Amino acid sequence: MKLSVAVTASLVTVLYWCVSAVLVGHGAPAGAHTLPSDPPTTGDSALIARGAYLAKAADCAGCHTSAPTASPSGGAPRLGVPFAGGLGMSSPFGTIYSSNITPDRVHGIGRYLYGDFARVLREGVAPGGKRLYPAMPFPSFAKIDDDDMHALYAYFMRGVQPVPLPTPETRLPFPFNQRWALMFWDLAFVRDGEYASNARHDAQWNRGAYLVQSLGHCGACHTPRGPAYEERGYDERSPLYLTGGTNDHWFAPNLTGDPGSGLGRTAAFDLVAFLRHGHGGGLVTFGSMVQVVEDSTQYLTDEDLAAIATYLKSLPAHEPAGHFDSQSRAAQQTVTALNIGNVEYPGAGIFQSFCARCHQANGTGVAQKYPRLAGNPAVLAAEPTSLVRLLVEGGASPHTDGGPEPRKMPAFAEKLTDAEMAAVLTFVRNAWGNAATPVTTRDVASARNAIHK
Repeated sequence: MKLSVAVTASLVTVLYWCVSAVLVGHGAPAGAHTLPSDPPTTGDSALIARGAYLAKAADCAGCHTSAPTASPSGGAPRLGVPFAGGLGMSSPFGTIYSSNITPDRVHGIGRYLYGDFARVLREGVAPGGKRLYPAMPFPSFAKIDDDDMHALYAYFMRGVQPVPLPTPETRLPFPFNQRWALMFWDLAFVRDGEYASNARHDAQWNRGAYLVQSLGHCGACHTPRGPAYEERGYDERSPLYLTGGTNDHWFAPNLTGDPGSGLGRTAAFDLVAFLRHGHGGGLVTFGSMVQVVEDSTQYLTDEDLAAIATYLKSLPAHEPAGHFDSQSRAAQQTVTALNIGNVEYPGAGIFQSFCARCHQANGTGVAQKYPRLAGNPAVLAAEPTSLVRLLVEGGASPHTDGGPEPRKMPAFAEKLTDAEMAAVLTFVRNAWGNAATPVTTRDVASARNAIHK
């Protein structure tokens, strides 16, 4: 099989970094984990309940549950079995399938001792020496403390029903199918050792940092990746940590304090509401984050959500993109132009025809229903990938306990051309005081080709 120039370049870079790490004698840092024997309390109900909560915090079901499939009889789609694996996840190197993590002794993890379980989460190495691809966020799970690891083990061994279901085998092209080579990737990029409390901050901040960096593995999506598919930072000491990243053709936005595309203008209580119900401060979650809210963050305690918000709101602005000024002359001109039907602005007429009914002519949306576009960090993001994908295939807000009724955004793949999509998105990114780079027809065509729509 012939490799493309881009893939070959990535491989060379991977090998360069890996060999460099070995040559400089990189090894496990001081304080690296040891693997204790089985804990004596795996059957304790309180420990199992805590493990169930932690599995929610880690959103284990999100990756280890296959996507719904069409019913042969044409009825309701078949839902995936929680924790039975089989979900195909896109990567630059091919599709990687998640494994069965139920306690089935043949197809799952039923034969794992505690040491096996801890090693696969922290190091990405399964029994027998099989190395996992970094689609599994073991660089983040390395920070999980021993008490939480014991609780997770108790839950998956005693609180989850075994499912005797095999999962598809991951088959990547050469040389990425050589799992032994991942040893060098691990040496270069994985920093073993559980989260160390920062004495300069209080308990709430440290709890939030622990959840974000370890169980929540927020950086797996929200941190850009390098040429070896490594995250460009694993905590706030890196200026690229949580500054936004593209995964499966969604752009996970900047979570630092940037007032444009980040959380600089989002209040902590709005962030808590956003994580609880997918709605907060006029913002509504979309894309793959919908599943995170539905399966994970809505179940966290108020204390843990507040801790996460406290930590994220403490991050200084990095990688700024976009700008918002609601008092600018341009903001007032946009509203006036739309209200009087002046469509001299490219894309304004399309917005008025297809978007204003829900998002309003002034871009403020409707609380608890439709998101605001004026000053929306996702609208001002450096990458328009998510906006294009939403416009092409539509979306839906999350369904949560006690949350607002889910609302759907229609797909416009068959209604608008690439040029029309580029025009209306450029308008939205520069209306009502928004100021962001324009979206080109090429941007739209590239995104549509990537998602085959």
